[in-house]
Amino acid sequence: MIYRLPNKILTYDNILLSQVRNDQKASAIDCTKSNPLAGLQLIAQNQQVAKFIHASISDSTRKSYQSDLAHFLQSNGTIPCSPELVAQYLADNAEILSAHTLARRLVAINRAHTAQQLPTPTNADIVKATLRGIRRTYGAKQRQVEPLIKSLIQDIVKDLEGVKGSRDRALILIGFAGAFRRSELVALQVSDIEFVEQGLIINLRHSKTDQEGLGRKIAIPFARGNLCAVHALKSWLELAAIHSGAIFRGVNRHGVISDKQLSTEAVALTIKAHAERIGLDPAKFSGHSLRAGLVTSAAQAGVSNWKIKAQTGHRSDAMLNRYVRDARIFIDNAVGELL
Repeated sequence: MIYRLPNKILTYDNILLSQVRNDQKASAIDCTKSNPLAGLQLIAQNQQVAKFIHASISDSTRKSYQSDLAHFLQSNGTIPCSPELVAQYLADNAEILSAHTLARRLVAINRAHTAQQLPTPTNADIVKATLRGIRRTYGAKQRQVEPLIKSLIQDIVKDLEGVKGSRDRALILIGFAGAFRRSELVALQVSDIEFVEQGLIINLRHSKTDQEGLGRKIAIPFARGNLCAVHALKSWLELAAIHSGAIFRGVNRHGVISDKQLSTEAVALTIKAHAERIGLDPAKFSGHSLRAGLVTSAAQAGVSNWKIKAQTGHRSDAMLNRYVRDARIFIDNAVGELL
């Protein structure tokens, strides 16, 4: 079967990749007598099975698949499709999208095929060669947000006031000290934290690299001055009278606190707003700037890689070194030793 869906994504029973909204129905073109979705649709009738299949992929991953596949379909892509069509899609977008983004789109296209038990076109030589050529022609450098290092964090939090200011101070300092991703920050619950003699222990139940939900504990010690994340979090919880549920919540312009957790988008907007407030270009910063800032600041201070990884949860040095390399670029610099 060949499926087209103008603004949404079609997957088997919409479990793994998306949900069709606004009662939109996919139109089938060139239908064959067989139906590759039938078996999985029968399985999905079991609500318990469907629930666990849905939980096998995180919401953020599902949204990424949804967005990436939507772009492919809106660019005259089809499911299923030929390797030649995928290669043409890559070529058409080579000057618009980075090689990293195009590679991510291939993952979504591949998943859309394998989820329906269809042969995947993304492993074909023509597709691999096209992407390789794009990398050689345009480069493969990923966009890397600017880190909010320790000195910038100090500038941001030193004059925060009011209800929203208290929340933002706690959000920024906890995000920095714990090297949290924005999805991890907004998911934090009161039941996940424990104030102890040395500071704070946070039980991170889920993370991008822990899809099985094994969890890990993150220690945040007391710090001097206005950079103490422990005191900032205590002050926010007491001011907001939050005793259970989500720690970081929305605050309107009148200082009224929502009972719902903050969105990941709100975290990014908060970081951008405070970056702009202290004279920085907000386009260069995002929610990830807190995590990157901790890694960069620790590397500049000479903290060992294994200690940084213990805080960030990185499993290897590969991703960590993207930040560590830049942070230590002037440390033991060959030219600096000569001049």
